[in-house]
Amino acid sequence: MSRAAVVPVIRELARCYQAFQRVSDAHIRRTGLTPSQFDIVVTLGNTDGMTFKELGSRTLITKGTLTGVVDRMEARGLVERMASSVDGRSTLVRLTPEGDRVFREVFEPHLAFLAPAFESMPECGRKELEKRLRQLREALEMRSDELARLD
Repeated sequence: MSRAAVVPVIRELARCYQAFQRVSDAHIRRTGLTPSQFDIVVTLGNTDGMTFKELGSRTLITKGTLTGVVDRMEARGLVERMASSVDGRSTLVRLTPEGDRVFREVFEPHLAFLAPAFESMPECGRKELEKRLRQLREALEMRSDELARLD
């Protein structure tokens, strides 16, 4: 595939992600959370907690940043750490009752805030977009796996 065919798609994907992140992050900050804190709250919502490894793989937060974010959330009383009952070497992170209250208070309103942008597309267009984005992600993950095998 030629450079001329790839560059416009990459550029539009990046611009779309940047626009999404700008509007989403601005709305999240109105809740009193940072985007990373929001990510952790909604990932832990409706669960019994997760190990740091699980939390890192399910959020958009890098491993190096995750511990500091959890530390600050623990200081605010939103999460707590506890030893895993399955593996004594692992630490679980879970929402406190206050963290669960915040989850219930912010998650649905945030989805409702974002919904009009997605609803501006016909349903068949959203389903097609989801399908194409999944295909792109899977192809990129395959390339990542190929690079990892070379290391």
